[in-house]
Amino acid sequence: MLFLTAYAGDNDIKKKQSELQKLQKEINLWEQKLENRQKKEKATLELLDTYDQQLVALRKLIKNLRESQKSLEREIDNTKFKIGEIEKKLSFIKKQYTNYVINAYKHGKIYDLELLVTAKSYNQLLIRSKYLQKFSEYRKRDIQKIGEKFEELQKQQNILENQLVELNQLLQNKATEEKRLIARSEERKKILTQIKRDKQNFQKELERKRKAVKDLENLITKLIEDEEKEKDIKTTYSESAAGIFEIRKGKLPWPVKTGKLIGKFGIQQHPVLKTYSNNTGIDIAVPPGTNVHAIADGVVATIWWLPSYGNLIIINHFNNYRTVYANLSEIDVNEGDKVTEGTIIGKSGESINGAQIHFEIWKGREKQNPEVWLHPQEFAKR
Repeated sequence: MLFLTAYAGDNDIKKKQSELQKLQKEINLWEQKLENRQKKEKATLELLDTYDQQLVALRKLIKNLRESQKSLEREIDNTKFKIGEIEKKLSFIKKQYTNYVINAYKHGKIYDLELLVTAKSYNQLLIRSKYLQKFSEYRKRDIQKIGEKFEELQKQQNILENQLVELNQLLQNKATEEKRLIARSEERKKILTQIKRDKQNFQKELERKRKAVKDLENLITKLIEDEEKEKDIKTTYSESAAGIFEIRKGKLPWPVKTGKLIGKFGIQQHPVLKTYSNNTGIDIAVPPGTNVHAIADGVVATIWWLPSYGNLIIINHFNNYRTVYANLSEIDVNEGDKVTEGTIIGKSGESINGAQIHFEIWKGREKQNPEVWLHPQEFAKR
């Protein structure tokens, strides 16, 4: 069971708990689907899809648990600091009171009486009398303060103990989910290996890709329509910043630091089937888990999943330009996040067509040839 108790705000706590519970339900749902499909199917693309979707949910859950861990560790540090401050104040008050007790023991009431008797005037007598009275009141207040600080210290120590218990539980949950993720990733590799042995799966994947291209077009169209509805809403980016993307045509960085271009834009021959199809972007072969970067400043418009494309991110660069990063094994951003050029947005994955990422550039509803936009000298080094 997953739970989180932060001490920042009840609304934030409830929101985080709700999010974690929702993810856990989603993971359990995919778990059931996997069990059902594994009984009926040996190794199919649909089974691979189910693995991928559960892996997405698992990675998101682990990411949230990590964020919760960091937040809780900050709260623990803050509580420890408060305890230290209270202990300092308590020590100071105790020292003051100890000095008073020692002084009173040495002189007792005789000292107080001497102060009054040795007064040289009536006014001085009144002043000393009031001073002794006030002095006594201060001691009473010190005793009261000691009691209050003890209570406050005990309260903070109880909070700390609860936070430490919470952190240990959180770490156990994270470790469990990480083991689950590793196990699922290994099972996925076996399924993928089996799928690659059957040539019919490549033909089926090609058909799925054609359908997914249409789905991606529809997704881009919806984003454009949504943006047109909200175009009166001002963004935090200036007009000049929004126009930088177009100005840098032919000079934009590649989405990965290293890699090999294996699929060009336009009509391409399939390496296994030897048939021809239209590639709406470019494909870059990279080792699984390679960091994928935003090629320019923008805002994460959507995070999606499509058969054949897998996990994908669409970034809005304004002035009607968008970039698409597909076949990601991990996603490190959220919808609505502002990203700058070079921001790591995720990690590359592995599909039936190999370990690679698929990358696209759109201007409105028109697909662009990414090679025309990306820096040619940088690519030449690959």
